[in-house]
Amino acid sequence: MAIREQLLDAVDGRRGADAADRLCEACVSLLDVDAAALSLVFDGASTGTLGSSGGIARALDELQFTVGEGPCLESVMTSAPVMVADLADPREQRWPVYGRAMLDLRIRGVFAMPVLVAGEYVGALDLFREAPGRLAEEQFAGAIAAAELAGIPVLDLLDADLNAAVNDPDSAAWAELNALSRAEVSQATGMLVAQLGVEPAEALLRLRAHSYTVGRSATEVARDILERRLRLE
Repeated sequence: MAIREQLLDAVDGRRGADAADRLCEACVSLLDVDAAALSLVFDGASTGTLGSSGGIARALDELQFTVGEGPCLESVMTSAPVMVADLADPREQRWPVYGRAMLDLRIRGVFAMPVLVAGEYVGALDLFREAPGRLAEEQFAGAIAAAELAGIPVLDLLDADLNAAVNDPDSAAWAELNALSRAEVSQATGMLVAQLGVEPAEALLRLRAHSYTVGRSATEVARDILERRLRLE
């Protein structure tokens, strides 16, 4: 069975984040990568991880938001696949912070395929590999197919879940939408604006910098700020 058909089977009958997770898991099984994540991007910034092959993949994806650079953001910005066979290559300097962090996490290869929905690039399918090397031709074709299929759970989430959340206050869709958006980061940024007397961009920069320094995700640090376990100076 061709890779595209196997990817279709993986998401058959599923919706939203569940379909995205299954698609990412299938990418790991079929494309010779160690982790995969589907991230959404709005206005040049990563806004959420819709699906992942597991906790490690989600953390690798979140790191792009924490440091403000990475393959997903570049893929959406350029509307093209981003293929890095070896982050340890001395000539590879496009993401000085993210690249170094990925090498520390033993990730050598990263690949991002932009996801197109209704004529707009809204995110990317990110693939991570511990060993260096290019994707084989069949694997690259499979990654492109997976990115095309990724538009289905994105549309499903934005349409069905939003309608369900608005029409039914008790709907589980609220939890799914909240998990997708980095609501805690936005709220914590607002608190920092008030506490530090700085502009929102500066507040977000400080939150991200602290996250990177202590080796935690921006979302985790934001929760500490909101619950008043942490105060940045």
